[in-house]
Amino acid sequence: MPTFISLFGWTEPGVHDVKNTAKRAADFRSSIQAAGGSVKNIYWTMGRYDGLIIFEVPDDATAAAVMMGGCAKGNVRTETLRAFTEDEIQGVLDKIK
Repeated sequence: MPTFISLFGWTEPGVHDVKNTAKRAADFRSSIQAAGGSVKNIYWTMGRYDGLIIFEVPDDATAAAVMMGGCAKGNVRTETLRAFTEDEIQGVLDKIK
């Protein structure tokens, strides 16, 4: 299953409701599970981003839909990256002509 890394930053409403960030994370886990995926881990960070999420879902469209749904709630903005394992990247490299 494809892996994604999503960097997130709180919006103003997200900062004002920061005490509920763990609850929002649990809600996000539920939405990923409902989409047929799983959350590997969620980290809160200091610096440019307020945190990151590592998750797996069946495909890119599912990842986009889940992330758009989460952002629509207004608490975060995200930048989501597709991550490739060694085996996956080798499959990509093997297609280079």
